[in-house]
Amino acid sequence: MLKYSLPIADSPDVFCVNKIICIGRNYAEHAREMGHDPDREPPFFFFKPQSALAQNGEDFHYPDFSQQVEHELELVVAINKSGTKIPAADAADFVFGFAVGLDMTCRDIQKEAKKLGRPWELAKGFDGSAPCTAIQRGTLHDLEQCGELVLTRNGNEVQRGNWRDMVWSIPELIAEVSRYIKLEAGDLIFTGTPAGVGPVQIGDELIARLEGFSQTLKLRVTE
Repeated sequence: MLKYSLPIADSPDVFCVNKIICIGRNYAEHAREMGHDPDREPPFFFFKPQSALAQNGEDFHYPDFSQQVEHELELVVAINKSGTKIPAADAADFVFGFAVGLDMTCRDIQKEAKKLGRPWELAKGFDGSAPCTAIQRGTLHDLEQCGELVLTRNGNEVQRGNWRDMVWSIPELIAEVSRYIKLEAGDLIFTGTPAGVGPVQIGDELIARLEGFSQTLKLRVTE
């Protein structure tokens, strides 16, 4: 398999990953738990490097520079072609399929960076910080057949949310992101996390899934 790629479910082909684009505060309840106004603010996004990508089943190595790593469960959209300034009405044509991912976040590093008025990419973009399932081909109509996102830690449910509750819908996100950067085949959009983010510890086992979706993300937290 290519270095920065994900399997495509039920196919010998792989999805070569280009950019990893992450949407911030896209669920009102998560915005509240992080101390922000849940009103519908303009969407914003940040990037993770390709080296953040981790295959399903790989161990997550707890970074030794952080004392507070937290899980953020996310629906991931895979992009199939290039475009800029894409109208929301045309966005469905740019969807290759979907995956379930985790935006692993060094919350202590992020808080300190915010306090100092510095960028907080170090808290989000470290190696292995974007575990992701295989890509399941599908359309927005196919996604409608799926239920809620669910994350368990050591068998206990710790995070649950309905992707339909996103502040900004997938077509709106594609339109907004493409206003500023060119979307290209191979891009991944992590669409934001619902409420319930929380810490992980060495030895934890995490299982992330989307109800009715064929792919399940499993990982173990190690040193």
